[in-house]
Amino acid sequence: MNKSGRFVLLGLAGLVLVSTSGLTGGVAVGQAAPPRSSIGGGSSGQSSAGQSTQQGEQGDLVIANEAQLPDGFPRVAYEFRFRAHGGVPTLHWQVMKVSRDGHPLGDLPPGLKLEDDGLLHGQAERAGEFQFTVAAFDGGKPQQAVQKNFTLRVKSALIIEWKSAAHVNGGRIEGSVAVTNTTPDDMDLTFDAMAVATENSRATAIGYQHFLLKRGTVAMELPFGENLPHGGYIVHVDAVGEVAAKNVIYREKMDTKALQVVVGP
Repeated sequence: MNKSGRFVLLGLAGLVLVSTSGLTGGVAVGQAAPPRSSIGGGSSGQSSAGQSTQQGEQGDLVIANEAQLPDGFPRVAYEFRFRAHGGVPTLHWQVMKVSRDGHPLGDLPPGLKLEDDGLLHGQAERAGEFQFTVAAFDGGKPQQAVQKNFTLRVKSALIIEWKSAAHVNGGRIEGSVAVTNTTPDDMDLTFDAMAVATENSRATAIGYQHFLLKRGTVAMELPFGENLPHGGYIVHVDAVGEVAAKNVIYREKMDTKALQVVVGP
């Protein structure tokens, strides 16, 4: 090949390289892409065509996790790994706070943090249902990015529910609750039920228990009941669980609407 032909080929190669580098950049919605990893970038002599071939072989980037994440509990260690298929190593992960047009996309439960490598961990500070958006960025050139919405429920670690809702039986108010301990610890539990008169706010104890609630206990029934003078009452049930070794206290409570005792002294 003569000198002139060689010059033309080199010039075209140079143009290809410039055009490819011009396409480089993040495609994150709402914020800039994270720094790219040097892994998978090849040597300084690797051509852009080689990078495109590598990305094509890897396939489209897809977040693999289900949208509903495993439940968590307040002040209990939580750990979850986000994973994706396709793309070019190495992946980077972020929580997207706002969309491209500025709309909020939710946030993690307070106390949890998403690391760059996709590890979500920490201890949630409070119960609730949290919706947020996670994005993954690969190391290709051009860079691929994909995002997905997730939901994480942080449940109360000490749970009380009506087993038999408080009700009037003659001159007596009675019922029962089911108590559950989903924490990894045994807890010192105090349970009480109070009937508060609607007329004068006088409180009468109609149930009390104090015992060690073992970890993993599900729906243990705690009954309550007492004869009361005629009148209206609102029943308050309260459960407090203490794990002294960790200096942690859990508390749950429920109330009823006014109940009317029509038979009594």
